[in-house]
Amino acid sequence: MERIKESELIINPDGTIYHLNLRPDEIAQNIILVGDPGRVPKISKYFDKIVLQRQNREMVTHTGEINGKRISVISTGMGTDNIDIVMNELDALVNIDFEKRQMKEELTALNIVRLGTSGAIQPETPVNSILASTHGIGLDGLLKFYRSENVTDDRISQAFISQTGWDKDLPYPYVVACSDQLMNTIGKGLNSGMTATAPGFYGPQGRVLRIPLAHPDLMERMRYFEFEGKKIANFEMETSALYGLGKILGHNTLTVCAVIANRALNTYSENHHIVIDELIKLVLERLAKL
Repeated sequence: MERIKESELIINPDGTIYHLNLRPDEIAQNIILVGDPGRVPKISKYFDKIVLQRQNREMVTHTGEINGKRISVISTGMGTDNIDIVMNELDALVNIDFEKRQMKEELTALNIVRLGTSGAIQPETPVNSILASTHGIGLDGLLKFYRSENVTDDRISQAFISQTGWDKDLPYPYVVACSDQLMNTIGKGLNSGMTATAPGFYGPQGRVLRIPLAHPDLMERMRYFEFEGKKIANFEMETSALYGLGKILGHNTLTVCAVIANRALNTYSENHHIVIDELIKLVLERLAKL
């Protein structure tokens, strides 16, 4: 088996992986990802005990226990580019032998739940509700840098391109489904829908401040997109990469978001901290039972 080069898998002098700054024994099999580093202690305060706290750049990790179940919560920062780093390094921590620099013969599947915030694009999706993502529609192009044809659903991509009049100069919209296992456990009974993962917060999500948009009616066209009864429920900035890389690497992934804005109705939560705390408690309770 070929040895992974030092420039490809960067291991710090203390034995930790480059960006996450973690050793293989410092993460749990059940992991919560959040974008905001400040949200990590808001989750770990519910742990029975915290056994590890580590930070490098925007990536903060707390590993602890709830009812004897080991759980890690890690902040990624915003965007699919950061998800690319975190997912590859989490996989390396459990599936690559750091001493031999080779893939292990027996691979480990992680359960990874992204807990985030999002903006709904359907008028019937209420602000302060909780939404589980059945699919990530990637508008960012990240997954096209990988051999990903076995995990993407090109039928949905082609329908999306046709129905929205997708500009050929924009990245190809790839589509990946969530983990059925996590949807049936963590996402059970929640509102659900497809999630559009944008490569930015403003223009790519149809927001206008001072720069005119190239496609000012794109969000409206996306609102009416439908495939086999499924619609796009919300915008955010990480899910497609999480689902795509998770499926390629053999991990179970699910995004569950608090809806803090409704773009169709131009409304915003008066106190989104309440629904986020409800979401944290729900995910922790269900993740601890896996």
